[in-house]
Amino acid sequence: MTDKKVWFITGAGRGMGVDIAKAALAAGDAVVATGRNTERVSSAIGDHDDLQVVSLDVTDAATAEAAVQIAVDRFGRIDVLVNNAGNFYAGFFEEISPEDFRAQIETTLFGPINVTRAVLPVLRAQRSGLVVTISSTAGLTGGEFLTAYAASKFGLEGWMESLTPEVAAFGIRTMLVEPGFFRTELLTPESTSYADASIDDYAERTKRTVEAWNSMNGQQGGDPTKLADALTSLVRLDQPPLRFAAGADAVATFQHKAQQLRDQADAHRELSSNLAYED
Repeated sequence: MTDKKVWFITGAGRGMGVDIAKAALAAGDAVVATGRNTERVSSAIGDHDDLQVVSLDVTDAATAEAAVQIAVDRFGRIDVLVNNAGNFYAGFFEEISPEDFRAQIETTLFGPINVTRAVLPVLRAQRSGLVVTISSTAGLTGGEFLTAYAASKFGLEGWMESLTPEVAAFGIRTMLVEPGFFRTELLTPESTSYADASIDDYAERTKRTVEAWNSMNGQQGGDPTKLADALTSLVRLDQPPLRFAAGADAVATFQHKAQQLRDQADAHRELSSNLAYED
């Protein structure tokens, strides 16, 4: 897998999507960069002979199908799909409105589902391709203030893990990318929506959490350009990893979660192992 590849990237108007698009182009590949605002995508990435900018709202399955057709008409194939578009509805579960909780799932779970559903027929016809989905360490370990976001990312993890064996026979591979804290735009007002404080019991913790996250914005340890460069190498492997821990903090999260599961399996092993029918 060392030939020129065609990438199809969602959420390429800002943040990590821009870095991934630029890295792919710098690697000599072609890129279909998508976003709701095509002018913003074009401005962020710049001009390039191997760049096609396409309008796409990931929550709209029809626009996903149209964008995929434009990609195939331009480049003849798609080799790497990157499900990157996302946002962040933060807050305690009781304070996140049902509408915002559903909006989170629509964008960060059903969005990738819509786009992947549109791309898979192309990959099956080619008998090749890689579906890369940007998840999060919040898809491995939940935490307070993350109920909606973690729900969507845990959903991504289960969906992708289950899709993997379904499409492997067609030469299609998958890769989940779990970044820790990277210096992207995720914590900016354009990407993060905080639930309105409405319950006194949560008020002080909400104040502390929002202040902490606001102070973290722009100070995260991860470099998104390095992650983008890493992806251009990973997609060329004969066996891309099913999960990629992006960042030292992500590696630590993987290890901590694995140990937690071992401990939980051992905690009541005898009781757990004696629940079968007695024949």
